[in-house]
Amino acid sequence: GSMYRRALQTKTLFFLRYIDQSLNTRLKEQENHRLSGNFRYPVRIHEIMARYLGTSLISSLVLLLIALTISPSHGFLGTEKNIKSAVFLSPKLVMNPGSVANPFLFDIDFPKGHIGIKSFDAEVVDESGNPVPLHETYLHHWVVEPYYVRKGFKLSQPDMPKNHGFSKQDPETNLASSRSDNYVLAKNAGLCKNTLRHFFGLGSETRKTSTYVPDPYAIEFDNPDERPDGYEFKWLLNIHAIDTRGAVDKSGCTECRCDLYNVTIDEYGRTIKPDYKGGLYCCYDKSQCLVRNGFDNGEKTRTLYLKYTVRWVDWDSSVVPAKAYILDVTDSWERKEGSTGDSQEHYCHVEYEVKPCKTNGDGCVDVKKKSLMMPFNGYIVYGVAHQHAGGLGASLSREGGEGICASMPKYGNGVEPGNEAGYIVGMSTCYPQEPVEVSYGETLTLEFNYSSAIGHTGVMGLFYILVAQQLPEPKISLPALFQAQMKSVSFLAFLAVTVVVALVVLIAAVAYRRQNGEDGYQSLST
Repeated sequence: GSMYRRALQTKTLFFLRYIDQSLNTRLKEQENHRLSGNFRYPVRIHEIMARYLGTSLISSLVLLLIALTISPSHGFLGTEKNIKSAVFLSPKLVMNPGSVANPFLFDIDFPKGHIGIKSFDAEVVDESGNPVPLHETYLHHWVVEPYYVRKGFKLSQPDMPKNHGFSKQDPETNLASSRSDNYVLAKNAGLCKNTLRHFFGLGSETRKTSTYVPDPYAIEFDNPDERPDGYEFKWLLNIHAIDTRGAVDKSGCTECRCDLYNVTIDEYGRTIKPDYKGGLYCCYDKSQCLVRNGFDNGEKTRTLYLKYTVRWVDWDSSVVPAKAYILDVTDSWERKEGSTGDSQEHYCHVEYEVKPCKTNGDGCVDVKKKSLMMPFNGYIVYGVAHQHAGGLGASLSREGGEGICASMPKYGNGVEPGNEAGYIVGMSTCYPQEPVEVSYGETLTLEFNYSSAIGHTGVMGLFYILVAQQLPEPKISLPALFQAQMKSVSFLAFLAVTVVVALVVLIAAVAYRRQNGEDGYQSLST
């Protein structure tokens, strides 16, 4: 957008210089002819000037108005020609009624090289490539994260720390410290120390939630200067899908209620506390939710894939880097003397329970808030929340109440993929017209609202933000007066009227000179 406008402004200046040079050249030719005595016709100097000045003023007016009013484009650097796009399929997921798949898939297909990611979109499809509706296979979440792996080492799921992706660990155990030297996870900028360190990740809302990184920003990956010696750069994908065909309680399965999964220990063999009613501990990989008797007759096995579309640009100096942060409303951080906001101070629980209100009705709303100190100076250029069914929206605001971003859920009202009734099929995103400046040490407040007309287990309250530590280079070429007023419609109208009046005055002056015999004729040489 700004680059396109800058180019148009530059062309305007070149055009004005051309007009000026052409006029000067013509006048010099006429003067040389006069001095040499080679005139064969009367020369109307003022007409030459009027013609060129009129053309100059009219053309300048048109180009200037275009340059001032052109709106920013969603194409990268004003055009989409620099954006590359590719569609990939994940390794297959074999699903049966009630089954759960939650694998970590390593070295997935992904664009190579030093790139800037512009968007990452995904959906579950069957073997024929048809989208699968949420009421058949619920997409709890998918996350992607880059990693460095020692050349020749093949990473597998047992190598992964238990605090990876959306998974959880006990606060007493810091499993990341025992990580093998054979791989290094490339984490986002924060804030949680124990989890939620991926770059891209959504759930049921994935089909109708924009992940586009606004121009001229992108998320930088595989900078060769940052790659450890002897390591390769790769990507992993975690997909958490729940097959609810024939389920006794579809919503109970999607909310991972422990009684429907008949589990008392988690996937790592740890005993689940009795007061834990549902969530990630109960719907782990290869667990099974309760289905109706006789529904699964052995003929309903099917193969699914996560189809994902990546858009990116090759990295160069015109791209402005943006960093990804994930804020969690369950973060245990509290401001204390000497707090720095570093990730080591943040333990995130990832999920929580919404208890049913004591009175029935639509007025039952569970409100959860959390204030967090920002450990950076920068500018927020994108924001979106992640909620589960029952969510009523979320917001991010300054400590004094000034709103930064409100992200609202979109519920489906049909049966087709992308419009499934009762499910969140999209979340609204925030693209600030002007990047929101945030200072180091500033406190921002999260607020997440859920309906509590009925209880919900395993809900989430996450806010994704993209932060640029610098803004694009300031616009150049137009006078500072015009730049200061570039977005003012009233100024543009004033400018247009002023130039038109100048044209009228010029034409009137020429007519007046003609009537008074001052038409600028030069006599023929003898």
